[in-house]
Formats: sequence, structure tokens, C-alpha cells
Amino acid sequence: MTHHHHVAVGVDGSLISTRALDLAAAEAARRGTTLRVVYAVADRDEAGPVLAAACARVHQRYPTLTVVVTAAEGDAVRELTRESADAALTVVGTRGLGGFAGLALGAVSPRLAAHTHSPLLVVRGNRTHDDDHRDVLLGLESDIDAETARYAMREAERRGARLLILHSRTHRHTSPELPSPIPATSPGQQRLALHDRAEEAVSRFAISGIREEHPGVEVESRTVRAAPAHALVEATRDAAVVVIGSRRAGGRHGARLGPVAHALLHRSHCPVLLVPTE
Repeated sequence: MTHHHHVAVGVDGSLISTRALDLAAAEAARRGTTLRVVYAVADRDEAGPVLAAACARVHQRYPTLTVVVTAAEGDAVRELTRESADAALTVVGTRGLGGFAGLALGAVSPRLAAHTHSPLLVVRGNRTHDDDHRDVLLGLESDIDAETARYAMREAERRGARLLILHSRTHRHTSPELPSPIPATSPGQQRLALHDRAEEAVSRFAISGIREEHPGVEVESRTVRAAPAHALVEATRDAAVVVIGSRRAGGRHGARLGPVAHALLHRSHCPVLLVPTE
């Protein structure tokens, strides 16, 4: 077993970082790879007890899992960004104390999410265990999200879970629960129906071909006529994890997180997995 494509996790001894550690260990075990535990502090001598406790906790649950611990001096975001270069996944909590105070929720989006080289899993929600029987939820914005869709499909396959794709229509003024004031035969209603069919095809185009690569994954696609952030947040109540793409601006400037990603990082009921895309 090599250390390449490991799972990296930031810890600081806080409760939320312990949840991140548990989730990262489960991911490393699922992927059959090494777990790297990182604690960034001002004085490395302070890291020993926290890292020892983290290592013991992981080995109690996964005795055969290879765990590498790292005490780093300096900025936690910088250290985790460096670790992410060879990582399959980087895991953090939404907030923390001690050395990882810099990973408070407000700092995750503009800093770590903007610079990690691998997908970033942010612990959210109140569930204290990893639930493989829940759906993997994919928030799909357009047919260019094939890279994110492919990652979500692999995630569902690893978990033996169903992939639920949620795509929000771009027009917001007509509610599906209310009868349309426009006659069904009018040109306006016909244009609306045509627009609906075009938008419903987005998720099919994005995953066409990808489904053939993972024939064992059950896929359900839903198109909702609602604000995408609200629809996704509500859907996370029954999901194991929500997957969303984070746009890269030429790589050098990092990711531009939109309102949907920000809403999920603040309000999701399950962990949020941000996949960096070009």
C-alpha cells in the first residue's frame, strides 16, 4: 500500500474534528488507502497527545488501516492544501478550536475550497455515523458537469448506494403545484414546455456514457422548479453525502464558489463533497 492518493484529514482535538476523523477513516477503509492525519499548531510539541489519541481511535475501529500522523507548524489551510496534492480526498470539519481555528466555517469556502488539489469533504449535519444506505446526492448545474457527475457515480458505487441527481430549472416564476395561468395551447405555454424538456435533458446528457461505466449503480434524476440552493439543502435531509462541483478559474486563482456551494456549507444536513473542476 502506497501513500499516493491517500485520504487526508485535519484534526485539532475538537468534537467536530473527531467527526471528521471518523468520516475520513471510513473513506480510507472504503478506498483501501492510507489515512494521513494532520495537526497544524504553533508548537509541534503540543501535537503529540492529540495525534496519539486520533491514531488510537482509528485503530480501534480499523485495526488494519495504515495511519500516518503529521504535526505541522504554521497555517492549517496551507498544510492541508499541500497534503491534498497527492490525496484522493481531503476532509475537514466546519469549525474547530486550537490549531485549526482557521478552519472556521467562514474560512473553509474562500481558502481551503479554493486551493485544494483534490475533492474536499466538509463534515456537516448531526448524524454521528456513516450511513451507506442513504442516497448519494448530486447537485447538477449543466451538461458540462460531467466530471462532477462521474465522481458522484463512483462515490455511489463505492457505497453501494443509489445516485440521486437534482437539477433545478432556470426559470422560477411558475410553480408546479399551481395551475398555469397560460393556456396549454398558447405559444407561451408551448415555449415553457419546450424549455422544461430541454432542461430535463441536462442531467441525461451529463451522465450519458458515465452510466455505462457503472451499470450497477441505480440512478434517479429529478428536475425541480425551485431555487437550486433551497432544493438541494432540503434534499440533504435524506442523503449520505451531497456532491457539487467547484469551478476553477484557470487553476491559479482557485475556485469560485457560488451561492449553492455556500448555502450547502452553511445549511446542509449531511456532509458536503466539493469536486474541483476546470
